[in-house]
Amino acid sequence: MVGELFSLASRVALVTGASRGIGAALANGLAAAGARVVGVARSAAPRSEMHGQVRYLAADVKTDMAGVVDAVIADFGRLDILVNAAGVSLPAEPDGQALEAFAETLETNLTAAYAACRAAAPRMTEGGSIINVASIGGLTGFPSNPGYVASKGGLRLLTKALAVDYGPRGVRVNTLVPGYIHTDMTAESFADPERHDQRARHTCLGRWGEVGDLVGAAVFLAADASRYMTGQDLVIDGGWTAKGLV
Repeated sequence: MVGELFSLASRVALVTGASRGIGAALANGLAAAGARVVGVARSAAPRSEMHGQVRYLAADVKTDMAGVVDAVIADFGRLDILVNAAGVSLPAEPDGQALEAFAETLETNLTAAYAACRAAAPRMTEGGSIINVASIGGLTGFPSNPGYVASKGGLRLLTKALAVDYGPRGVRVNTLVPGYIHTDMTAESFADPERHDQRARHTCLGRWGEVGDLVGAAVFLAADASRYMTGQDLVIDGGWTAKGLV
């Protein structure tokens, strides 16, 4: 019984940002739980190894998601799970970001995710699950990166709005909120001893997160184990946002 709650057998998942990092880990994790997975990113080929039942498709999440959803439905006849993991964090000026970088960050991290939801939700089976990957940067103020913080905060509230809209269709929408995870995006600070230790000390567990730390939460959100959960944040941050003055 418990195994069935977490099984994704016979389900079809679409994961954006799947060429590397969090997106690749989640695509592989959903496949390991039994789903047939289509991973999408702009790169011509994935930068991380794809395992199991993962098919990779090169496409621009900002412009091509309607066509990608059509292709998934044509190939598999259904779509049960959408994971919006595509995201960027653009260099900031000393006092913030240029307006162009701010706009591009919102377009990739927020508008493209909304477009993917709009394309996928009407085609999803009842009991479908949408997982938007935000960040603790959408819960707290991080310095010198207002576009990233705004986009991830907006994604959290977009999730709640879509949970209201899509609930009558039987489609759930939740947010997976990672803490500081070791990926290409954070490689520079991970490699810097001072910043590495500073970020580790922010957590209750005293370490950075790894992409594999997010897989169990994603499977939970995609599976029947969370069938009465929608419009919620699931924060996987090693206790970063719980920690006070210690």
